[in-house]
Amino acid sequence: MPLSKIKNLNQLKRITAQFKKRDKKIVFTNGCFDILHFGHVKYLREAKKKGDILVVGLNSDSSVKKIKGKTRPLNREKERAYVLSGLSCVDFVVIFNEDTPYSLIRALKPDILVKGSDWHREKIVGADIVSKSGGKVFSIPFVKGFSTTKLINKIIETRPR
Repeated sequence: MPLSKIKNLNQLKRITAQFKKRDKKIVFTNGCFDILHFGHVKYLREAKKKGDILVVGLNSDSSVKKIKGKTRPLNREKERAYVLSGLSCVDFVVIFNEDTPYSLIRALKPDILVKGSDWHREKIVGADIVSKSGGKVFSIPFVKGFSTTKLINKIIETRPR
């Protein structure tokens, strides 16, 4: 089942168009999701509640490296996509190579765009596209104390020397 949720852009455009014809609301969010943790899962579950179909744009390995630095990602894109697709709240995963999902959002035209509350609404990539087409943009609060960077640092601090 999880592998069937991982799609390329062309497949996903066809799939989401079919859902839209049936008046299903497409929710889009994106991220690196390098080490999946409690905060990610809570965030994704909240995103799914905003509509019917949750599409997660996943930064490719090269994209993560540009954003997070040469030591990231810790997990490869295929493995990260597989883990995300194993979540019941995630309907589809699509990997993108750019620094931002702007082109992906423009191609998919989701009804709802969701990002974490660390993004100010006017800085949310693709908000202009979604808003112009009558869609909604939401910021979902993060769970305090959970981040991949904090988790990595905790692992480094607690490893035996």
